[in-house]
Amino acid sequence: MEPLPFLTKGILLGLSIAIPVGPIGLLCIRRTLAQGQLMGLASGLGAATADGLYGLVGAFGLTLVADLLVDQTGWLRLIGGLFLCYLGITTFLAKPAEAAANVTSRGLFGAYASTFALTLTNPATILSFIAIFAGLGIAESGSGRFGASLTVIGVFLGSALWWVLLSWGVNLFRTSFSPKRLRWLNRLAGVAIFAFGIVALTVR
Repeated sequence: MEPLPFLTKGILLGLSIAIPVGPIGLLCIRRTLAQGQLMGLASGLGAATADGLYGLVGAFGLTLVADLLVDQTGWLRLIGGLFLCYLGITTFLAKPAEAAANVTSRGLFGAYASTFALTLTNPATILSFIAIFAGLGIAESGSGRFGASLTVIGVFLGSALWWVLLSWGVNLFRTSFSPKRLRWLNRLAGVAIFAFGIVALTVR
């Protein structure tokens, strides 16, 4: 079995999951503008790690873990929804930075951990991965494990690639954003993130 198709499929899958602009994308953009490219990239890589972890669950057919996550859908949605509402409010009220903040390892880890945890609270992600990998027919034992491993690696690489490109692109045009524009961006992003939280709390 050729390894490249598995890796390529994983990269394309990771890209397709990461590219749609959602709360994580808004956070990455806002943090890049407010605190620099490294902070935005760290935020994106947290989401990429969670995507890779969920891909691992789906690819290897870890039904016990999958069933546990599905059984806890209500709690996960509640936690994730409340967290999104909190982030929306703090983003809306945040004052734009006049200059890039000094990035520390603690700050980078905090940005990474917050998006990692937030992505894990979306139970729809694991269901999507399980359905996709079942359709690809790679959640099997034997020789299928090699393909599953490469696909999971590809998922992480594809997702990480998008966050690298996004944080780089936003940072490239960062200087064109005045404090007034940043203030309005914070408000728009805050409202959008808060709306995602309300949807997570109300939609069943």
